[in-house]
Amino acid sequence: MMQIGSYQLNAPFALAPMAGITDKPFRQICRDFGAGWAVSEMLTSDPSLQQTHKTLRRVDSEGESGIRVVQIAGSNPKLLAETAHYNVARGAQVIDINMGCPAKKVCNVLAGSALLQNESLVAEILHTVVDAVAVPVTLKTRLGWDENHCNILAIGDIAEKAGIAAIAVHGRTRAQMYNGAARYELITQLRQQIHVPLWVNGDITSPQKAFAVSEQTGVQGIMIGRAALGQPWLFRDLRHFHIHGVLPVALSVAEHAQVIHKHIQSMHDFYGEYLGVRIARKHIGWYVAILAGGDEFRRQVNKVVDAKQQLHMIDAYLDQQIKQLSVWPCTYRQNIQ
Repeated sequence: MMQIGSYQLNAPFALAPMAGITDKPFRQICRDFGAGWAVSEMLTSDPSLQQTHKTLRRVDSEGESGIRVVQIAGSNPKLLAETAHYNVARGAQVIDINMGCPAKKVCNVLAGSALLQNESLVAEILHTVVDAVAVPVTLKTRLGWDENHCNILAIGDIAEKAGIAAIAVHGRTRAQMYNGAARYELITQLRQQIHVPLWVNGDITSPQKAFAVSEQTGVQGIMIGRAALGQPWLFRDLRHFHIHGVLPVALSVAEHAQVIHKHIQSMHDFYGEYLGVRIARKHIGWYVAILAGGDEFRRQVNKVVDAKQQLHMIDAYLDQQIKQLSVWPCTYRQNIQ
C-alpha cells in the first residue's frame, strides 16, 4: 500500500486531475470503483477568483469519501502558499501542485509545465508551499519541457529536498502535449533515485498495461487519466488484477447501465439542470462511444436541454443495449470474453 504523509491508501490507483472532468460526481464514482486517490480539478492561485461559482464548485467535497486532495496552479510562490493555506483551512487534506498541465492558457502565464523551464522557481514554489501548510504536499509533473530538456530527474531531486510527499509523472514532455507515446525510462530512473512515493501516468489504458508499466518502472502507484473516461469501472478491474493477477468477471450490461444513469443523475443534482445537462453531454459521449449507434445517439441526446428528458433518452437507449448485448464492449477484455 502507498503511504502519503500520514495517509495510507487503500489501493495504489489514482484518478488524475483533469480540468472540466474530475468534478465531485466523477471523483466519487471512481472512488466507488476502487480509486484510492482522486485529485480535484485544478484551482488557480489568483485570489480574485476564489469566490467564483466555478471555483466554489471545484472545491466542493461535501459528502465525498476518501482523502480530499486539492490541486493548485500558478507561478507566484507566495500566492500558491496562500492558496494552499486557504484550501487547507477549508478542509483540504492534501495539496497537489500542478507542474504538468500543457494547456497554452496555463503555460502562457508560466504555470503548469512551463515551470519546468525554471528549476530555481520550481524549488522556491515547492519549499514555500510545503512550509506554508501542515498537510502533505504532492507534485504532478511531466518529463520536461521538450525532448532536449527532459529534466525530470533534477525536478525529482528538487521535490524530494523540498519535502514533497509524493510525485506523479506523466511520461511525456510539454511539447508532446498528448501526442506520441508516453515513455517510462526516465520514470524508472527517477524511481531508483528518490525515496518518496511515485505515480506513473500516461497511456495506461488497461489493467494489463498497468501491471507491465508497474513492473518496468518499479513505481508504487498507477495514475489513470483519459482511460477512465467512459469506463470508471476500470478502477475495479485494476484493483482485482493487482490482487489476483486476472480480470474480474465483467459487470453485466444492466449494471453498466445503472452506473451511467447514476453518474448522469449525480451531475444534474450537483450542477443543477441547466449546467448539469450540458456538462453531462461529454460523459454521455464517452460512455456510448464504444456502443453500436453511439455516435448517432450522442448527436440526438446533445440536442436535449431538459434533465428528465436527457435521462429518459439515456435509459431508453441503454435498455436497448441490455436487450441486444450479452457483454458490454471493452477493448482490454476482447480476448477473454
